[in-house]
Amino acid sequence: MIEIRTIDTQHKVDINIPNEPFQIFGRIIPSYNGKEWTYTLLRFAPEDVTEMCFPDENYNYDSMQDSVFLGAYDGDKCVGLAILQPGFFKYMYLYDLKVNKEYRGQHIGRMLMQKAKEIAVQNGYCGLYTQGQDNNPGACLFYLNSGFYIGGLDTNVYRHTKQEGKADVLFYCESD
Repeated sequence: MIEIRTIDTQHKVDINIPNEPFQIFGRIIPSYNGKEWTYTLLRFAPEDVTEMCFPDENYNYDSMQDSVFLGAYDGDKCVGLAILQPGFFKYMYLYDLKVNKEYRGQHIGRMLMQKAKEIAVQNGYCGLYTQGQDNNPGACLFYLNSGFYIGGLDTNVYRHTKQEGKADVLFYCESD
């Protein structure tokens, strides 16, 4: 049984669970009509589907004292991670979210999000915000299916980088 708990100093090594590959099977195309955001999912042809894996972050627990680390545990093994950080306004920032590949599809991400929303409220926030790359539709659809909504699009964040041409979709959710 999976248990969600705050990662304390005694378990600080658990914040460095490795990143694992995910499929790039399309692109989320947000649009804004002046009042609300909608999106279209552009699916790639099967031969154009690829895999991507972010580099491991090597987080330092002691230097991230403002962060809240949530772990999803299968017994003593950390199989999922959410990192929350103070926001500049009324939403707490979801800095990172990941679930080990072999545990995906078991609603662990949703469990982490539920606990993250609780922590946001306990810290005086009205909800969470995060971002997902427009070419990572798996993550974007996860957020949209977990109570988040699109609140913006940053088309400049990757300019002058190896990832030029990508954009970040900004997601928000209100606490229950």
